[in-house]
Amino acid sequence: HFNNRVAQQTVTLLSQGRVHQIEYAMDAVKPGLAVVGLKSKTHAMLVALKRAQSELTAPQKIILHVNNHIGISTVGLTSDAGLLCNFMCQKCLDSGFVFDRYLPGSHLVSLIRSKTQTPTQ
Repeated sequence: HFNNRVAQQTVTLLSQGRVHQIEYAMDAVKPGLAVVGLKSKTHAMLVALKRAQSELTAPQKIILHVNNHIGISTVGLTSDAGLLCNFMCQKCLDSGFVFDRYLPGSHLVSLIRSKTQTPTQ
């Protein structure tokens, strides 16, 4: 736990004036694949953003369960996907306990957008 806090608070500046952690994150995103799935009683839908894969890479594919009607899948960015999945699970559980219903997908997308936009401002 201590190492995780230190890693989150450490910033390494490159000689060109760029931040090492940002450069690393930008490179880590390049081979990534993101998939979101939604399911209702009558329909199911998968939406994917797929980038061309190199023949030299063998990415690990993971499917994560959010709740009974939402799941996510990713290749490459497994730690980020885990954090995102935990956030989504918590919001879906909150909606179930407070409103006794599934969280609408559009509202979940808005919550994710707000959460991920905040650190970039």
